[in-house]
Amino acid sequence: MKMLIGIGLLPFCWALSKAVYGLYSTSGGPSMAGNWETAALPIGFILWVLVFFLMPRPTRTYVLGHELTHALWALMMGGRVGKMKVGGSGGHVMLSKTNFAITLAPYFFPFYTFIVIGAYYLAGLTLDVEPYRAWWMGAVGFTWSFHVTFTVNMLAQRQPDIQEHGRIFSYAIIYIMNVLVIGIWMVLVGAPRFSSYYHQIANETTAAYGAAAQHILSAWGYVAGLIAKSKA
Repeated sequence: MKMLIGIGLLPFCWALSKAVYGLYSTSGGPSMAGNWETAALPIGFILWVLVFFLMPRPTRTYVLGHELTHALWALMMGGRVGKMKVGGSGGHVMLSKTNFAITLAPYFFPFYTFIVIGAYYLAGLTLDVEPYRAWWMGAVGFTWSFHVTFTVNMLAQRQPDIQEHGRIFSYAIIYIMNVLVIGIWMVLVGAPRFSSYYHQIANETTAAYGAAAQHILSAWGYVAGLIAKSKA
């Protein structure tokens, strides 16, 4: 069943990708590059990519965030958290309940990025943090890149989390959630509004599933024709 759901989500993956690209294109994407605060995010992102490939990788730090994400999502869904083990080669956390969201959360929820975001807004309750906004954006890009690079690296290996729910379903959910976050972030820091994002998604989803239905019907007609010829 999850494999079929995963296959059914593939057109939505395409639609969501086009929606985010459309959101970027209609928001004057390239012109935003002159804004230092906006440029700080990709600069931070690229900086971590260089660190990832040129420096020793802090795998234990990633594993800690990975297991804490499992625990956080379990708590949000009413579960209880037990003992946690974190090591350089992997980790484990005892949970009283699990589901696909809890299992796959570390692959689409950038734990350290949300810490940076939360710390900034909490500090803003008592301090004037606006002068440090560019540095904050750089930290967001840096930690987000940390999430992306380690996620891609881990998904290239055999992961029990992925095997538990099947590759097609897991990869579809992970891709959808990561792209959704990109779109939401564009709305929060740029000119687009959530209404524009929603309409982009709705329009592209309708078009994607309409095209998929046409291809399925065409393929079915072709197969039916071959069957009829063989019986004749």
